[in-house]
Amino acid sequence: QVQLVESGGGLVQAGGSLRLSCAASGSILSINRMAFYRQAPGKQRELVAGITSGGMSNYADSVKGRFTISRDNAKNTVYLQMNSLKPEDTAVYYCHALLGPMDYWGKGTLVTVSS
Repeated sequence: QVQLVESGGGLVQAGGSLRLSCAASGSILSINRMAFYRQAPGKQRELVAGITSGGMSNYADSVKGRFTISRDNAKNTVYLQMNSLKPEDTAVYYCHALLGPMDYWGKGTLVTVSS
């Protein structure tokens, strides 16, 4: 069982930055992959960025060059550094963990980018 808690969301002006955190209840070393997804009002949930246990990362085209995902295994935490934020980045951001065949979700944190 893995519990995920996101934090770091909030209101920011366009061009600003935020850093999201996702703290896992246990060691993340056994988690195959962790990721951040987002869901904007009226839209489907989409992958923002993911990182494997080996440190390989991937990003949605819309955030490449602006967002960076990283993990701190000692703190059982994954981070999403978001720079040059745009109004279209406004969404609820969810943390996701894949452990074997099981996947787990956090409750989400709201990011609002004003123009």
